[in-house]
Amino acid sequence: MKKQALLLLNMGGPNTIEEVELFLRNMFADKNILTMNPYMRKFVANIIISKRLEDVKENYRLLGGKSPLPELTYKIIEKLKKRVDIPVYPAMRYVPPFADKALFSCQREGIEELILFPMYPQYSTTTTLSSVEDIEQRCDEMGYHPQITVISPYYDDYAYIEICCKQIMDAMEGKNTEEFDLLLSAHGLPMSIIKAGDPYQNQVEGNVSAMKTYLACKGIVFHDIKLVYQSKVGSAAWLEPNLADVLRNPTHRKVLIYPLAFTVDNSETLFELNIEHREIAEKLKYREYIVASCMNDHDAFIELIVEKIDAVRS
Repeated sequence: MKKQALLLLNMGGPNTIEEVELFLRNMFADKNILTMNPYMRKFVANIIISKRLEDVKENYRLLGGKSPLPELTYKIIEKLKKRVDIPVYPAMRYVPPFADKALFSCQREGIEELILFPMYPQYSTTTTLSSVEDIEQRCDEMGYHPQITVISPYYDDYAYIEICCKQIMDAMEGKNTEEFDLLLSAHGLPMSIIKAGDPYQNQVEGNVSAMKTYLACKGIVFHDIKLVYQSKVGSAAWLEPNLADVLRNPTHRKVLIYPLAFTVDNSETLFELNIEHREIAEKLKYREYIVASCMNDHDAFIELIVEKIDAVRS
Protein backbone atom coordinates (compact mmCIF):
# COMPACT_ATOMS: atom_id res chain seq x y z
CA MET A 1 0.00 0.00 0.00
CA LYS A 2 1.15 3.55 -0.71
CA LYS A 3 2.45 5.60 2.19
CA GLN A 4 -0.50 7.83 3.10
CA ALA A 5 -1.26 10.82 5.32
CA LEU A 6 -4.49 12.48 6.41
CA LEU A 7 -4.96 16.26 6.28
CA LEU A 8 -7.93 17.97 7.95
CA LEU A 9 -8.93 20.99 5.87
CA ASN A 10 -10.42 24.09 7.45
CA MET A 11 -10.30 27.87 7.14
CA GLY A 12 -8.61 28.16 10.51
CA GLY A 13 -9.03 30.86 13.12
CA PRO A 14 -6.72 33.47 14.64
CA ASN A 15 -4.45 32.05 17.35
CA THR A 16 -3.93 35.57 18.78
CA ILE A 17 -5.43 39.04 18.41
CA GLU A 18 -2.39 39.94 16.28
CA GLU A 19 -3.34 37.22 13.77
CA VAL A 20 -6.79 38.69 13.08
CA GLU A 21 -5.47 40.98 10.34
CA LEU A 22 -3.54 38.10 8.72
CA PHE A 23 -6.72 36.01 8.76
CA LEU A 24 -8.77 38.75 7.09
CA ARG A 25 -6.09 39.61 4.51
CA ASN A 26 -5.64 36.01 3.45
CA MET A 27 -9.38 35.40 3.33
CA PHE A 28 -10.12 38.42 1.16
CA ALA A 29 -7.12 37.68 -1.06
CA ASP A 30 -8.76 34.33 -1.92
CA LYS A 31 -10.09 34.38 -5.50
CA ASN A 32 -12.86 32.00 -4.45
CA ILE A 33 -14.09 34.45 -1.80
CA LEU A 34 -13.87 37.71 -3.77
CA THR A 35 -14.52 36.57 -7.33
CA MET A 36 -13.06 39.51 -9.29
CA ASN A 37 -9.80 40.48 -10.94
CA PRO A 38 -6.74 40.65 -8.63
CA TYR A 39 -6.47 44.47 -8.66
CA MET A 40 -10.13 45.00 -7.79
CA ARG A 41 -9.91 42.20 -5.18
CA LYS A 42 -7.05 43.93 -3.41
CA PHE A 43 -8.86 47.28 -3.53
CA VAL A 44 -12.11 45.85 -2.13
CA ALA A 45 -10.23 43.80 0.49
CA ASN A 46 -8.46 46.90 1.80
CA ILE A 47 -11.79 48.73 2.16
CA ILE A 48 -13.45 45.82 4.01
CA ILE A 49 -10.47 45.30 6.33
CA SER A 50 -10.10 48.98 7.16
CA LYS A 51 -13.78 49.08 8.16
CA ARG A 52 -13.94 45.78 10.05
CA LEU A 53 -10.52 45.09 11.57
CA GLU A 54 -11.01 46.69 14.99
CA ASP A 55 -14.52 45.29 15.36
CA VAL A 56 -13.33 41.78 14.51
CA LYS A 57 -10.44 42.11 16.98
CA GLU A 58 -12.92 43.09 19.68
CA ASN A 59 -15.05 40.05 18.83
CA TYR A 60 -12.05 37.79 19.42
CA ARG A 61 -11.25 39.56 22.68
CA LEU A 62 -14.70 38.48 23.86
CA LEU A 63 -13.66 34.90 23.01
CA GLY A 64 -10.53 35.13 25.12
CA GLY A 65 -8.23 36.60 22.47
CA LYS A 66 -8.27 33.71 20.01
CA SER A 67 -10.44 31.36 17.98
CA PRO A 68 -11.36 28.05 19.63
CA LEU A 69 -10.98 26.26 16.30
CA PRO A 70 -7.22 25.43 16.32
CA GLU A 71 -7.27 23.91 19.81
CA LEU A 72 -10.40 21.88 19.04
CA THR A 73 -8.79 20.65 15.80
CA TYR A 74 -5.76 19.39 17.70
CA LYS A 75 -8.07 17.52 20.07
CA ILE A 76 -9.66 15.84 17.04
CA ILE A 77 -6.22 14.95 15.69
CA GLU A 78 -5.12 13.40 18.99
CA LYS A 79 -8.17 11.13 18.95
CA LEU A 80 -7.68 10.25 15.28
CA LYS A 81 -4.06 9.27 15.88
CA LYS A 82 -5.30 6.52 18.17
CA ARG A 83 -7.64 5.20 15.47
CA VAL A 84 -5.69 5.39 12.19
CA ASP A 85 -2.21 4.14 11.39
CA ILE A 86 -1.20 7.08 9.19
CA PRO A 87 0.06 10.57 10.10
CA VAL A 88 -2.66 13.19 10.69
CA TYR A 89 -2.11 16.92 10.16
CA PRO A 90 -4.15 20.14 10.29
CA ALA A 91 -4.17 22.25 7.11
CA MET A 92 -5.61 25.70 7.72
CA ARG A 93 -6.37 28.05 4.87
CA TYR A 94 -5.84 31.55 6.26
CA VAL A 95 -3.75 31.33 9.46
CA PRO A 96 -1.22 28.87 10.90
CA PRO A 97 -0.91 25.95 10.90
CA PHE A 98 -0.85 26.39 7.11
CA ALA A 99 -0.78 23.36 4.82
CA ASP A 100 2.90 23.78 3.90
CA LYS A 101 4.03 22.65 7.37
CA ALA A 102 2.20 19.35 6.88
CA LEU A 103 3.29 19.04 3.26
CA PHE A 104 7.00 19.48 4.05
CA SER A 105 6.68 16.70 6.63
CA CYS A 106 4.85 14.48 4.14
CA GLN A 107 7.44 15.10 1.42
CA ARG A 108 10.26 14.36 3.84
CA GLU A 109 8.58 11.12 4.99
CA GLY A 110 7.98 9.95 1.43
CA ILE A 111 4.17 10.13 1.65
CA GLU A 112 2.76 9.08 -1.73
CA GLU A 113 -0.95 9.82 -1.17
CA LEU A 114 -2.62 12.70 0.66
CA ILE A 115 -6.14 12.00 1.91
CA LEU A 116 -7.91 15.33 2.38
CA PHE A 117 -10.85 15.45 4.78
CA PRO A 118 -12.80 18.75 4.48
CA MET A 119 -14.19 19.83 7.84
CA TYR A 120 -16.95 21.44 5.76
CA PRO A 121 -19.91 19.00 5.40
CA GLN A 122 -21.27 20.74 2.30
CA TYR A 123 -19.11 21.47 -0.75
CA SER A 124 -18.52 25.06 -1.80
CA THR A 125 -15.99 26.76 -4.04
CA THR A 126 -15.37 29.11 -1.09
CA THR A 127 -14.43 26.30 1.30
CA THR A 128 -13.56 22.83 -0.04
CA LEU A 129 -12.36 23.96 -3.47
CA SER A 130 -10.34 26.83 -1.98
CA SER A 131 -8.62 24.47 0.48
CA VAL A 132 -7.91 21.77 -2.12
CA GLU A 133 -6.50 24.31 -4.58
CA ASP A 134 -4.28 25.64 -1.80
CA ILE A 135 -2.86 22.12 -1.23
CA GLU A 136 -2.32 21.59 -4.96
CA GLN A 137 -0.58 24.95 -5.41
CA ARG A 138 1.73 24.44 -2.45
CA CYS A 139 2.64 20.94 -3.66
CA ASP A 140 3.50 22.32 -7.11
CA GLU A 141 5.67 25.04 -5.60
CA MET A 142 7.55 22.38 -3.59
CA GLY A 143 8.00 20.03 -6.53
CA TYR A 144 6.00 17.46 -4.57
CA HIS A 145 3.56 15.34 -6.57
CA PRO A 146 1.60 12.92 -4.36
CA GLN A 147 -1.73 11.38 -5.31
CA ILE A 148 -4.48 13.56 -3.82
CA THR A 149 -7.74 11.96 -2.65
CA VAL A 150 -10.52 14.25 -1.44
CA ILE A 151 -13.28 12.87 0.81
CA SER A 152 -16.68 13.59 -0.73
CA PRO A 153 -19.26 15.88 0.93
CA TYR A 154 -21.05 14.06 3.74
CA TYR A 155 -23.91 16.48 4.44
CA ASP A 156 -26.58 13.83 3.82
CA ASP A 157 -24.78 10.72 5.11
CA TYR A 158 -26.94 8.89 7.65
CA ALA A 159 -24.17 8.84 10.27
CA TYR A 160 -23.61 12.58 9.89
CA ILE A 161 -27.34 13.37 10.14
CA GLU A 162 -27.56 11.18 13.23
CA ILE A 163 -24.74 13.13 14.92
CA CYS A 164 -26.34 16.48 14.00
CA CYS A 165 -29.61 15.42 15.58
CA LYS A 166 -27.83 14.09 18.68
CA GLN A 167 -26.25 17.53 19.16
CA ILE A 168 -29.70 19.07 18.88
CA MET A 169 -31.25 16.68 21.39
CA ASP A 170 -28.34 17.11 23.82
CA ALA A 171 -29.02 20.87 23.75
CA MET A 172 -32.71 20.15 24.36
CA GLU A 173 -32.14 17.92 27.39
CA GLY A 174 -34.90 18.50 29.90
CA LYS A 175 -36.84 20.69 27.45
CA ASN A 176 -40.01 20.05 25.47
CA THR A 177 -39.01 20.29 21.79
CA GLU A 178 -42.59 21.11 20.77
CA GLU A 179 -42.21 24.48 22.50
CA PHE A 180 -39.19 25.47 20.37
CA ASP A 181 -38.48 26.62 16.85
CA LEU A 182 -35.41 24.81 15.50
CA LEU A 183 -33.36 27.23 13.39
CA LEU A 184 -30.81 25.38 11.26
CA SER A 185 -28.23 28.08 10.60
CA ALA A 186 -25.85 27.74 7.65
CA HIS A 187 -23.09 30.18 6.74
CA GLY A 188 -24.40 32.51 4.03
CA LEU A 189 -22.95 33.10 0.57
CA PRO A 190 -23.44 35.88 -1.97
CA MET A 191 -26.05 34.99 -4.60
CA SER A 192 -23.50 35.79 -7.30
CA ILE A 193 -21.45 32.75 -6.21
CA ILE A 194 -24.54 30.51 -6.13
CA LYS A 195 -25.64 31.71 -9.58
CA ALA A 196 -22.16 30.92 -10.91
CA GLY A 197 -22.89 27.25 -10.17
CA ASP A 198 -21.75 26.70 -6.59
CA PRO A 199 -23.66 23.63 -5.24
CA TYR A 200 -23.61 24.81 -1.63
CA GLN A 201 -27.25 25.95 -1.40
CA ASN A 202 -28.56 22.67 -2.84
CA GLN A 203 -26.43 20.66 -0.43
CA VAL A 204 -27.51 22.76 2.57
CA GLU A 205 -31.15 22.21 1.60
CA GLY A 206 -30.47 18.48 1.21
CA ASN A 207 -28.89 18.50 4.68
CA VAL A 208 -32.00 20.17 6.15
CA SER A 209 -34.37 17.78 4.38
CA ALA A 210 -32.47 14.76 5.70
CA MET A 211 -32.52 16.13 9.25
CA LYS A 212 -36.25 16.80 9.10
CA THR A 213 -36.84 13.23 7.92
CA TYR A 214 -34.62 11.77 10.65
CA LEU A 215 -36.31 13.77 13.41
CA ALA A 216 -39.76 12.81 12.11
CA CYS A 217 -38.80 9.12 12.01
CA LYS A 218 -37.62 9.37 15.63
CA GLY A 219 -40.88 11.03 16.66
CA ILE A 220 -39.11 14.28 17.62
CA VAL A 221 -41.40 17.26 16.98
CA PHE A 222 -40.45 20.94 17.06
CA HIS A 223 -42.90 23.86 16.91
CA ASP A 224 -41.26 24.69 13.55
CA ILE A 225 -38.02 23.90 11.71
CA LYS A 226 -36.50 26.65 9.56
CA LEU A 227 -33.37 26.96 7.43
CA VAL A 228 -31.64 30.31 7.96
CA TYR A 229 -28.32 31.82 6.87
CA GLN A 230 -25.83 33.82 8.92
CA SER A 231 -22.65 35.91 8.56
CA LYS A 232 -23.74 38.24 5.76
CA VAL A 233 -21.17 40.92 4.89
CA GLY A 234 -21.85 43.99 2.74
CA SER A 235 -24.92 45.11 0.81
CA ALA A 236 -24.96 42.57 -2.04
CA ALA A 237 -27.71 39.93 -2.24
CA TRP A 238 -26.95 36.86 -0.12
CA LEU A 239 -28.78 33.62 0.55
CA GLU A 240 -32.01 34.18 2.46
CA PRO A 241 -33.59 34.19 4.97
CA ASN A 242 -30.99 35.92 7.10
CA LEU A 243 -30.90 34.68 10.71
CA ALA A 244 -30.75 38.19 12.20
CA ASP A 245 -33.87 39.21 10.22
CA VAL A 246 -35.73 36.09 11.36
CA LEU A 247 -34.85 36.80 15.00
CA ARG A 248 -35.91 40.46 14.68
CA ASN A 249 -39.34 39.43 13.43
CA PRO A 250 -40.30 36.75 15.94
CA THR A 251 -43.24 34.45 15.36
CA HIS A 252 -42.20 32.31 18.32
CA ARG A 253 -40.05 33.23 21.32
CA LYS A 254 -38.36 29.95 22.16
CA VAL A 255 -35.62 29.01 19.72
CA LEU A 256 -32.81 26.50 19.39
CA ILE A 257 -30.05 27.36 16.92
CA TYR A 258 -28.02 24.56 15.35
CA PRO A 259 -24.92 25.63 13.34
CA LEU A 260 -25.51 23.56 10.22
CA ALA A 261 -22.38 24.31 8.17
CA PHE A 262 -19.71 23.89 10.85
CA THR A 263 -18.24 20.77 12.43
CA VAL A 264 -15.91 22.67 14.78
CA ASP A 265 -16.87 25.63 16.96
CA ASN A 266 -15.40 28.97 15.86
CA SER A 267 -16.14 32.69 16.02
CA GLU A 268 -19.27 32.28 13.88
CA THR A 269 -20.76 29.87 16.40
CA LEU A 270 -19.38 31.14 19.72
CA PHE A 271 -19.45 34.87 19.01
CA GLU A 272 -21.98 35.43 16.26
CA LEU A 273 -24.59 32.93 17.43
CA ASN A 274 -23.93 32.80 21.15
CA ILE A 275 -23.18 36.46 21.85
CA GLU A 276 -24.21 38.77 18.98
CA HIS A 277 -27.49 37.12 18.01
CA ARG A 278 -28.31 36.30 21.61
CA GLU A 279 -28.37 40.07 22.24
CA ILE A 280 -31.09 40.43 19.60
CA ALA A 281 -33.15 37.73 21.30
CA GLU A 282 -32.69 39.31 24.73
CA LYS A 283 -33.72 42.78 23.52
CA LEU A 284 -36.86 41.31 21.98
CA LYS A 285 -37.57 39.34 25.17
CA TYR A 286 -37.32 35.82 23.78
CA ARG A 287 -38.32 33.37 26.49
CA GLU A 288 -35.46 30.98 25.64
CA TYR A 289 -32.53 31.18 23.23
CA ILE A 290 -30.30 28.10 23.04
CA VAL A 291 -27.32 27.41 20.77
CA ALA A 292 -26.28 23.80 20.22
CA SER A 293 -22.56 23.10 20.02
CA CYS A 294 -20.73 21.77 16.97
CA MET A 295 -19.50 18.18 16.85
CA ASN A 296 -15.93 19.13 17.78
CA ASP A 297 -14.05 16.08 19.10
CA HIS A 298 -17.13 14.04 20.00
CA ASP A 299 -16.46 10.34 19.54
CA ALA A 300 -19.24 9.85 16.98
CA PHE A 301 -17.67 12.47 14.69
CA ILE A 302 -14.25 10.84 15.10
CA GLU A 303 -15.87 7.54 14.10
CA LEU A 304 -17.38 9.17 10.99
CA ILE A 305 -13.97 10.52 9.92
CA VAL A 306 -12.33 7.11 10.50
CA GLU A 307 -15.01 5.35 8.45
CA LYS A 308 -14.57 7.81 5.59
CA ILE A 309 -10.79 7.34 5.62
CA ASP A 310 -11.04 3.54 5.81
CA ALA A 311 -13.43 3.53 2.82
CA VAL A 312 -10.94 5.27 0.51
CA ARG A 313 -8.00 3.22 1.79
CA SER A 314 -9.60 -0.19 1.25
